[in-house]
Amino acid sequence: MSPERMDEQVETLREALSRNEVLMNVLVGAADLRLPGWCLTAGCVVQTVWNVVTGRPAAVEIRNEARVHLWYEEKFGVPCLPYESTEAAIDSFAATTCCVGVRTESDGRWRVYAPHGLSDVFDLVVRPNPVLAPKHVYETKTARWREQWPDLTVLPWPEQETGEVLRRGPRPSP
Repeated sequence: MSPERMDEQVETLREALSRNEVLMNVLVGAADLRLPGWCLTAGCVVQTVWNVVTGRPAAVEIRNEARVHLWYEEKFGVPCLPYESTEAAIDSFAATTCCVGVRTESDGRWRVYAPHGLSDVFDLVVRPNPVLAPKHVYETKTARWREQWPDLTVLPWPEQETGEVLRRGPRPSP
């Protein structure tokens, strides 16, 4: 994707997220705390965009995922090692569409981490990301999402699951 196209998508993302007052308050408040490596990710970002694209009211659910390695195996049946970075955690989300992180800096600048780009987010396409989550997690999430956003195009899980436990650091900068 060209840098110009990515810049356009980031600006469109910013416009969509700006329609969600709660999310914007969290972005500003978290920036003021100057936390290292923080991001709003996954559902609160992607589902806000889906609500904007489909004309639904803004809603947001925010969770702290910093301790996911402590409960993930019991809940989903797959071990999850502690992440070395926020980006490594984002890279392991069950759907590539949800692999998006956003934060604002104390000076108001936006930082977006989207290793799979933003096209699928705006196009309402959900792709599996078999890095960590097993097939049943992806299928449960996408079934729930389809109930709320019936216009989603949900792509099937690939035939071969990796099921491996990954412990990855941040992606190299381009």
